[in-house]
Amino acid sequence: MNLDKIFHLKEHNTDVKTEIMAGITTFMTMAYILAVNPNILSASGMDRGAVFTATALASFIATCLMALLSNYPFVLAPGMGLNAYFTYTVVLGMGYSWQNALAAVFVEGLIFIALSLTNVREAIFNAIPMNLKHAVSVGIGLFIAFIGLQNAKIVVNNDSTLVSVFSFKSAVTNGTFTTQGITVLLALIGVLITAVLMVKNVKGGILWGILITWLLGIICQFVGLYVPTPDAGFFSLLPDFSGGISIPSMAPTFMHMDFSIVFSLDFVVIMFAFLFVDMFDTLGTLIGVASKADMLDKDGKLPKIKGALLADAVGTSVGAVCGTSTVTTFVESASGVAEGGRTGLTSVVAAILFGLSLFLSPIFLAIPSFATAPALIIVGYLMLTSVTKIDFNDMTEAIPCFIAIIAMPFMYSISEGIAMGVISYVVINLIAGKAKEKKISVLMYVLAVLFILKYIFL
Repeated sequence: MNLDKIFHLKEHNTDVKTEIMAGITTFMTMAYILAVNPNILSASGMDRGAVFTATALASFIATCLMALLSNYPFVLAPGMGLNAYFTYTVVLGMGYSWQNALAAVFVEGLIFIALSLTNVREAIFNAIPMNLKHAVSVGIGLFIAFIGLQNAKIVVNNDSTLVSVFSFKSAVTNGTFTTQGITVLLALIGVLITAVLMVKNVKGGILWGILITWLLGIICQFVGLYVPTPDAGFFSLLPDFSGGISIPSMAPTFMHMDFSIVFSLDFVVIMFAFLFVDMFDTLGTLIGVASKADMLDKDGKLPKIKGALLADAVGTSVGAVCGTSTVTTFVESASGVAEGGRTGLTSVVAAILFGLSLFLSPIFLAIPSFATAPALIIVGYLMLTSVTKIDFNDMTEAIPCFIAIIAMPFMYSISEGIAMGVISYVVINLIAGKAKEKKISVLMYVLAVLFILKYIFL
């Protein structure tokens, strides 16, 4: 097989060895999703094994499509933030079933496919002010960091202050240190370990952080510091290979979409939130990573972006059919680009590794939430860095951004943050007489009115 003829390696000043190393690097930096995604989606009632298989399979298919349709070194998987929105907002917050949420993801993917084949995508992208786009990223960062703190039980419910920090003193007094107490301590250590790995620019730092934290937990289990208590929700940390090496069945989630709420206003809001975050996350990632790789043309545009967006959109619908939340282009693709990856061969290598990971399910499914929580917190930090791109000198821009950012963690919902951001942006600029100067698009007014109607009638 002539790889140069397929991927045009010489034309992109790269070679097979460089592309393979870039693909391995990208996979290492984002393989944490194989442990994190089943943990988050299982909280909605979905089967963890089925979600693991759906995650790996959807990542494999979407990433292969990226290589085929655009020849870019970008890798796709179910997106962080979008999986949290799926579980914590749509299912646990709004009370819909995970089958309803999968239907919304599927329809969002179909709409994204249509938008990717037309120029409507540019219209929507241009309609949302740039500052608000950055604010959405920041808000999601705070939201998933908060979820990480809760999953690790570092932050706990409190009647008088709503939330407070976990009490080690109480854990020792109540005799729960060998279950809950030690896992909180390990999660805190995990955050520090992951942070140091990131500072040292260790390839796959987030994944290594998860694995080291998990390994420390296993050591604690062997010496008796951690005592598995299944009745209390604390299970053995050792992988269960008793069933041999097999791929968990997708039957519990495959084709389980429920379209019964498709004609409700709530469904439109849910679907739009998935679409909004997926679209801007993808476009932002593509343009950001492509600029680092000098792939943008003289006008700052990305050639073959239509193929890249189409791979993302098809991946989302395929993922929903398999049984996972929205598939998106991962910003971790930048790590492969930094290693010299320039073509779709990088994507193919990463896709193959996602395929091979299907046979390692006992390992990924044994990783506990206290080990994946540090990954959520650190990814939250990475998303928070977009705050520096917001123009705080213009209060008609900054205040709506601030409202969007704080609404997401405090209202425990990405879509509420988007709604609050859009409404406040339009209203503040209208009353302040800045609407004409800002050239606020008709679409922004339409969105603001729809969101206001949502609060009146829902």
